[in-house]
Amino acid sequence: MITATPPASRVLDALGNQTRRDILALLSQSPLTVGSIAAHLPISRPAVSKHLRILEEAGLVAYQSSGARNIFYLNPAGFQEARAYLELFWDEALSNFKRAAEETEQGNDNL
Repeated sequence: MITATPPASRVLDALGNQTRRDILALLSQSPLTVGSIAAHLPISRPAVSKHLRILEEAGLVAYQSSGARNIFYLNPAGFQEARAYLELFWDEALSNFKRAAEETEQGNDNL
């Protein structure tokens, strides 16, 4: 049975929320402050901060302080955990497809 590693579990859990996916989509366009993110979403600044904290704990975002503001941006390294986990399924799916195709071909040869 394939189970996610703890870092991959945090990433997948973080990605399970639509608001956090919306925040990631915004950050994929450019780094933003909490206020800028909140201006694009129907939630409060404190709620944005909470979601950003979860995304940061999952390693998906990071921030740089600029005066009294934090500017958030995507952390590409954080996405590698989820990618590695999903590739396990992709590799398994390809192996199963190859085996099924070979079995079908062998079955056709016996006709």
